Amino acid sequence: MTSQFSSVATEYAEARPTYPDALFDWLAQQCPSHDLAWDAGAGSGQASLALAERFTHVQATDVSAEQLAAMPAHPRITRHVGAMSGLASASADLVTVAQALHWFDLDAFYNEVQRVLKPGGVIAVWSYGIPRGDDAALTAAIDHLHNDIVGPYWTPERHHVENGYANLAFPFASLPVPSLTLSAEWTIERLLGYFRSWSATARMTKATGANPIDAYAPVLRDVWGDPDRVRTISWPLMIKAGHMA
Repeated sequence: MTSQFSSVATEYAEARPTYPDALFDWLAQQCPSHDLAWDAGAGSGQASLALAERFTHVQATDVSAEQLAAMPAHPRITRHVGAMSGLASASADLVTVAQALHWFDLDAFYNEVQRVLKPGGVIAVWSYGIPRGDDAALTAAIDHLHNDIVGPYWTPERHHVENGYANLAFPFASLPVPSLTLSAEWTIERLLGYFRSWSATARMTKATGANPIDAYAPVLRDVWGDPDRVRTISWPLMIKAGHMA
């Protein structure tokens, strides 16, 4: 597993959208017990914090110490730097991967999942792709930024995010999953902060010496309108879940 977000850890923690409570309620309902959840590739804790409201203990792991350091402290969460879980065999009720599976060494990760999951335990992975605006003009402006401006700086793994991990191996007995959407009510400045947290933005900034969001911000502000206006940004949430066959 590689770390793609260490250089933007603070921006990532502040700017990422919040996953819907319905996702974590559903995950908890699938698990026969709620003693321990392993959140792999936890980053700055977007999923870990929600899991901690539903499980007695959460093991949050990431290869980036900087990302984990940006996670708010929580009495039920233990942070562990590394790609593996640091857990005992057959100890976890749930394993989650939020927007990170495409960075993993899948064979090593799946072997670890099969080792740490309890009988009847659940694994769930999910991703969300390109954000959608609340009208065609805003969506088109976002697409231009994502596809054309920073597009060359996305890594090859990015296409797995956008197709919901459809082409990645998932060697578990599938569970039917709910249809859910991420949604946020944001100002233009919050949206710009989100774009600054993209790994492609950091990569382009490093390569060119200039942050592309700063240059494109006037276009987005013009499309947005009133700078104090709050608008709806949404992302389709693509979920795969299962248990050991």
